[in-house]
Parts: sequence; structure tokens; C-alpha cells
Amino acid sequence: MKSPFENKNIVLGVTGSIACYKAADLCSKLVQLGANVDVILTEAAQKFINPLTFKSIAHRPVITNLYDPESEIAMAHVALAQRADLVVIAPTTANMIGKLASGLADDPISLTVIATSAPLVLAPAMDANMFEAAIVQENVLKLKKRGATIVGPITGRLASGLTGTGRMIEVKELIGHLSAELGKNSQLAGRKIVVTAGGTIESIDPVRILTNRSSGKMGYAIAEAARDNGANTVLITAATQLSDPSAIEVIHVENTEDMYKAVIKASKNADALIMAAAVSDYKARLKSPHKIKKGSSNSPYLELETNPDILAEANGAKVKVGFAAETEDLLKNARIKLDSKGADLLVANDVSSSNGVFGSDTNKVTIIGSCGFIEDLPRMSKYSVAQNILHRVVEILKNRS
Repeated sequence: MKSPFENKNIVLGVTGSIACYKAADLCSKLVQLGANVDVILTEAAQKFINPLTFKSIAHRPVITNLYDPESEIAMAHVALAQRADLVVIAPTTANMIGKLASGLADDPISLTVIATSAPLVLAPAMDANMFEAAIVQENVLKLKKRGATIVGPITGRLASGLTGTGRMIEVKELIGHLSAELGKNSQLAGRKIVVTAGGTIESIDPVRILTNRSSGKMGYAIAEAARDNGANTVLITAATQLSDPSAIEVIHVENTEDMYKAVIKASKNADALIMAAAVSDYKARLKSPHKIKKGSSNSPYLELETNPDILAEANGAKVKVGFAAETEDLLKNARIKLDSKGADLLVANDVSSSNGVFGSDTNKVTIIGSCGFIEDLPRMSKYSVAQNILHRVVEILKNRS
């Protein structure tokens, strides 16, 4: 499946900040994702980074002075503005925020912003105390009211040596926000999709737990793909090793009971619930308040009781999708689960050790529908698997509406 950036025209504005090095990384990542990136550098930005850096990465001319008659792209801001699918300014200084809020147009970036109807994303970067200044906050509010998306800044150590709110957000997080902007008019626009991920944890004592090998990567891929297709996405996760995806509401849980409560609440009136989490079927009937010592009288025995069946009991969403991780009789067991849980789709995958599913970035699944269809997919990235699942969800939603 295509990246949401494939063949998209992105205008990257870079203003004068030490965070310019992040802009070079952002440009590189966007090009790798298939975007056509046109870079505009302000005069101040050129004090921090050379235009040749971006020309080498984007393989396109870099705009530094719209009024240079020798430039092959002189006065190009109108053309860039008209063909842009998205404009992102990263880093965005307090000065640029002020210009845009006031409607000034005395540099190539502000000219382009005024001339475009494309979504605008700003990633502020400035020294300590500047972002919280009253005038900057007033300007930020003006821009938000006009439809601009402002992400960051974050708190941390700044180039000046001070600590405060002013660091530009990391490139990976920013790309997630850009994906969300590009997907706002996609096939899941306006839909609410709830996704679960990770393996739940059941405590035996303060030290020991019952859990499974799920990394959560499949659920995270589904949540990101839903976001990229325009959905308002809620990710309920028990994964502990993965960073929260940006532009997604993330709810952290630990055990099955907590996930059950979160799913029931979040999926009420949702368009789809996709249960990719590996939920513990059992928990210790009695959890010891203290570490069970080796050789103690009760150490060889562990009495279990069943956990709530989330997939079977969560019926608030219009479409319900389950997962079946099997090591034998894949289709037979998946069909039984599909019917018994009242799901519309069941995604079955063979998790035997030879297939290397757990922790991998790829997966091989078979999608089974309650109407009888079976789609056997080849091994592909988990993001591509997610896109295929969501394609089926979209079809069901269309048929039901």
C-alpha cells in the first residue's frame, strides 16, 4: 500500500533556528516516503544551514530569494502555493509566527502561506520563556483560529543551555501530524476507530506476571493507518516498549480488566473496533501482596480464573474486527472464533516460532469475513496489512450506510 506522502507536494519552510538540522532530517524522511519536497529558506535560516544541504536531499532547487532575476524559480511562491498539498514550517520562530498572525508577506515563506489554500502545520522552536510570552500566545491563538495546526514545542534543554518549553518536536512525531493532515479528507474522514494493541499483563505478586509475546506493533500500525486515512483514532494499548504515535488519542492500560473497561467506554457509538491486542484469557485468582518466596508452601500452585471476553462483550461499534493468533488449524480455529465472538472480520495469523511474527515489522495474515469471504494476504509490512484490514472495514461501513 502507498505511503500517505506518495507523490504529495510538500512545501517545507525553514526559519532561523538552531533546530534547522531537524529540518534537514525531516526533508530526507519525506523524500524517502515518496513526497516531492520544495524547500524555502529565510535569510536567517541560511545563517544556520546551507541551501545546498536541502538541494542535495530533495533533488530540487531551493528557494532563498524570490526576487533574484537569475534564479530559475524567481517568483515561484505562487506556483508552489497552488500545487502544494501541505505547507509545513519547521522550525518556526517567534518572528515567523508573528508575521503570519499579522498577515505580513515580506519573505518567501510568508508569501507562500498567504497564497496557498493547503493545510498549514507549524513546528515552533525558540528559546526559554519565548513561547509562553503573551504576544506569542496571542499570535498562536490567531493562527489556530484560522485553521493552522501547531505542534509543539516540547520542554527540555535548549541550545542556550537553559531548560524550558521551546524545543522543536522530534521528526518522527512531526511526520505523524503531517500524515494526519494529509488524511483529513480520506476514506475514513469523520469516522471513529478504536484499536487495541499489546499483550496485557496479569500480576501474580509484586514481581511476577502472566503475559504473552505480543509487541503491539500490529495494533500500532492499524492505529497509524486509520489516522492516515482520516479517522479519529483511539489506541488502547498495553504495550510498554513502543512510543505513542502522534495525532492519536492513546489510552494506556496494563491488565485485561482495565482494557475491558477502556474498550467498552471508547467503542460506544464508534464506527469500528479493531481488537489487535493479545488479551490474557486468565488471571491469578488471588494476587499475593508480597513476593512469593521460593520454597514457600504455596509456591508450586497457581489458581487461575477467567478474564472478561472483551471481543465478545464489546458491541458498541458498528463494525467489530478480531484477531486470532494460532499455531495450528489456522482457518478452522479462526472461523470458530469469528462466529463465537460475533465479529464482522477475523484476522488470522500463524504465530508459530518459524514464522517470526512477534516483534517483527512484517506479518502474514488471512482475513475472514462473516459473510463467507476469505482473503489470504502475502507477507507484507504490518502497515500494509493494516491498510488491507481498513479497506475491508470501509466496505462494510459503506454497505451498512
